[in-house]
Amino acid sequence: MTAFRSDGHVPLRDYAVIGDGRSAALIAVDGSVDWLGLPDLDSPSVFAAVLDPARGGRFVLEPEEPFTVARRYLPGTNVLETTFTTGRGSVRVTDSLTLEGDGTLGPMRELQRRLDGVAGTVPLRWSVQPRFGYGARRARITRRAGVPVAVAGGDAFAVCTWDAGEPVCSDRAISGRLELAKGRQALVAMPFAHQEPLVLPTRSECDTRMEHTIAAWRGWTRDHSYEGMWRDAVLRSALALKLLIFAPSGAIAAAVTSSLPEQVGGERNWDYRFSWVRDSVFTLDALLRLGCPAEADAYFWWLMHATQLTHPRLRVLYRLDGGGHAPERTLPLEGYRGSGPVRTGNAAGAQVQLDTYGELLQTGWLYAGAAGRLDGDLARRLAELADFVCAAWRRPDSGIWEVRSAPLDFTHSKMMCWVALDRAIDLCERGLIQDRRSARWRLARAQVRDFVETRCFSPRRRCYTRSAGSSELDAAVLLGLLHGYAPPGDPRMRATVDAVGRELRHGPFVDRYSGEDGLSGTEGAFLACSFWLAECLALTGRLDQAVALMDDLVGLANDVGLYGEEIDPETGAFLGNLPQGLSHLALINAACAIGAATEEAVG
Repeated sequence: MTAFRSDGHVPLRDYAVIGDGRSAALIAVDGSVDWLGLPDLDSPSVFAAVLDPARGGRFVLEPEEPFTVARRYLPGTNVLETTFTTGRGSVRVTDSLTLEGDGTLGPMRELQRRLDGVAGTVPLRWSVQPRFGYGARRARITRRAGVPVAVAGGDAFAVCTWDAGEPVCSDRAISGRLELAKGRQALVAMPFAHQEPLVLPTRSECDTRMEHTIAAWRGWTRDHSYEGMWRDAVLRSALALKLLIFAPSGAIAAAVTSSLPEQVGGERNWDYRFSWVRDSVFTLDALLRLGCPAEADAYFWWLMHATQLTHPRLRVLYRLDGGGHAPERTLPLEGYRGSGPVRTGNAAGAQVQLDTYGELLQTGWLYAGAAGRLDGDLARRLAELADFVCAAWRRPDSGIWEVRSAPLDFTHSKMMCWVALDRAIDLCERGLIQDRRSARWRLARAQVRDFVETRCFSPRRRCYTRSAGSSELDAAVLLGLLHGYAPPGDPRMRATVDAVGRELRHGPFVDRYSGEDGLSGTEGAFLACSFWLAECLALTGRLDQAVALMDDLVGLANDVGLYGEEIDPETGAFLGNLPQGLSHLALINAACAIGAATEEAVG
């Protein structure tokens, strides 16, 4: 272990991520691959040391003597470059999950780690320690044509090396050591196969794939440029979002990881390798703003196909293959720094969350605005969703934050029911939905508005509260402004923005809500809420405050520009799963909105 680790763990802030459109790996600042699910992002892990250093497995690559680290993504890419410097010299490691020669996805999955001697001579060690199936499946390590191979059931990977020392195989690991001098290069490649033949590549093929991977990422970035405020942060967030796109289906995962804690040592540990309907509006809005029509189209139609399977009811989340079944179970891993239980699956998927209907109707409305039309079958389905909202909006639910306490009449949920009906009515008025039931929708919309304004607004507190009749606050109510329940000039919404800033904000950090949620312990500040507040400040005319908050938030990213789900306001430590798609989506949308508001104010 190096000085970077404490009890086998590194701070969550010290992870970077690489991916290839199907899976993704977390790489620690000390060069260890501590998380990788194969063959897909939501598959069982082969490396999970981030959750259990002893049983999870990892891929170590580091100098054999004390070192310092500098790292970055190669400009315009998701290819990670880490430079280790020791007293004897320095070496650069380039990490990538590679793409095929034309930048597309072929059957091969391959992790490459290329080493370049930069100065002097550096002794290094590497060790591949596979633990298939979240550490539950023991690998059988053999050799094929002299190449070490780890096999477990229908899964297998090889460890192909060139100038990286002679591999040594044991029953638990494949390891090696080398001394790399200035100007010399070594390579360790790990091709993976799932119920298919394992192909052993040549070095030339590996080199070609690495170069094509770098070129493919840079080509994508050039096609999706952004020239507004906080440009570097927005482009890095776009690249992070691209890593969360599951290319075979078009789905976008909420995060790469499972069960990274919202409180170290606590029970708030969830599997985020699913796609939430909650995130759909932010996702489509960001993709359209960044000029990503192909990704927007693929995501939208994946969402439509997935929700068709449960129509007219919506699941809170869907698997990346579109399935709605995500049973939650506990894994026999200790958890990040003892934060158990470690979970796979997510029981929140079976909750009732009425806000999802508003988010899906809003997403359909955005798509129709961009496309200028709606498919007839889709128009019918959106109308049926509006009918469902008419019948269901009075129900209490678990809300956007998926509380595990008794359902309540959450203000945000009711606001989003209003949005669902309002968007259906607008689509009807534009001739995109047949005008058969709009009178019913208008009546229900008025009823929802009356409920929110009479039951969810506190005259004493002069703001919208977390739920009907409560005195607690909820940052999710800010979405009433961002999604169009209330206009920027609405005095009640403006007062609510002020109340959230006054009571839930601590410096740049914003808590999700006050009050009980059915779980023990606490959590960090939820980063997306901070970005929502910045956007709301801009929309309500407080541009100076919005820009100042945004500047602070951009500075909270880790050294390679990534964000987790939450941050501990006291220590700055990352908490929750990462990289968190909602955090990066909120950054993109806030930056675009603040930029637009600034241009409007100047103009």
